[in-house]
Amino acid sequence: MNNSPLAEILRPKSLDDVLGQEHLTGKSGTVKRMMENDTLNSLIFWGPPGTGKTTLAEIISEKSGRKFYKLSAVSAGVKDVRDIIEEAKKQNLFSGKSPILFIDEIHRFNKSQQDSLLHAVEKGWITLIGATTENPSFEVVSALLSRTQVYILKALTFEKLEELAEIAVSKYNDLNQTKFFLEEKEAFIQYSGGDARKLINSIELVLNQFKSAKKNKISNKDVLSVLQENMALYDKNGEQHYDIISAFIKSMRGSDPNGAVYWLARMLVGGEDIKFIARRMMILAAEDIGLANPNALVMANNCFQAINVIGNPEARIILSETAVYLAVSPKSNSTYNAINEAMAFVKKTGNLPVPLHLRNAPTKLMKNLDYGKDYQYAHSYEGNFVDLEFLPDDITGTTFYNPANNSTEKKIREQLKDKWKDKYDL
Repeated sequence: MNNSPLAEILRPKSLDDVLGQEHLTGKSGTVKRMMENDTLNSLIFWGPPGTGKTTLAEIISEKSGRKFYKLSAVSAGVKDVRDIIEEAKKQNLFSGKSPILFIDEIHRFNKSQQDSLLHAVEKGWITLIGATTENPSFEVVSALLSRTQVYILKALTFEKLEELAEIAVSKYNDLNQTKFFLEEKEAFIQYSGGDARKLINSIELVLNQFKSAKKNKISNKDVLSVLQENMALYDKNGEQHYDIISAFIKSMRGSDPNGAVYWLARMLVGGEDIKFIARRMMILAAEDIGLANPNALVMANNCFQAINVIGNPEARIILSETAVYLAVSPKSNSTYNAINEAMAFVKKTGNLPVPLHLRNAPTKLMKNLDYGKDYQYAHSYEGNFVDLEFLPDDITGTTFYNPANNSTEKKIREQLKDKWKDKYDL
């Protein structure tokens, strides 16, 4: 009899066995092509727990014939990294293929720990595979990020979790000569929070409890009776992580401080990263409040700085103050729309030439070519304004920024009209 946990028995042995990541492992998937072409480079897998990050790393190692070293960022230090790098350098001499160093939860490494990997990655002594549940843009140092390719693993869909549940029960029956049947799967799936490993473990736990009972059909009620807990209000690593942060943002955008504080509380009680919350409020301050209340971004930025100094539990007070302030602030997405429209316009029109009068003229030759010749210095004119063309000739008069209908931007609109008259559509 196999005494290994069911989750370990069901761990995929090939890319084709990996569920829910077809964009990476399918016929035209990037990881699949990488393996087929033997073009393995250092990479980072980013995705929720239980989506297959460790499994993919192990499959890549086995199929590429490379030695596999595994470290957890929770317990490993710089010395552990350096010891493996030294051993990897020796391996290179014999095999010609750089060993794989897999670092689980790489976002937990501090800057010096991450920096200790740089030289080895650059020299090709190791092929780094990192796994993280956090956005690498924020949690991985830029120097290391620039030397790796980030691949996103998707949270398993309800349908994929249903499929996995069926596979788990079938395998359990084969191993234990039982005939269990899942009458309902919702409780298992909700309990798992999208984590495949947690789903399989919970199935094994529940079925073990009913192994000696004279029943084959397992209902949601049966599942809850064994797990002895209601579904979690919030799983910071599961699907609700995204749903609740969405509700939080939409409450502030919709000017409801009560909704904002409620969803904030759900996240705090659930153990959400306070920096993640603060970052999202900074984005909202710029995107949804903008020039209607420019102090909102200052407030949000101060909040981010303050919670990093203070930490929990008092950070909740600052987060609440900021969330309420953002919720009750007047709203405008005019600058958000302006940059989006301008970028779309640039992609459509290409690299239009900079007008001569706006060009920099650091050399005599450039001056002879009339670079900067007709430029008029605004501060030399009354009101620090001069009617000058600041767009390429082909798109003169094009409007990207349209002031919104709030007290601050109404004044901005009038000022622009006074200066530019009918040049822009205001």
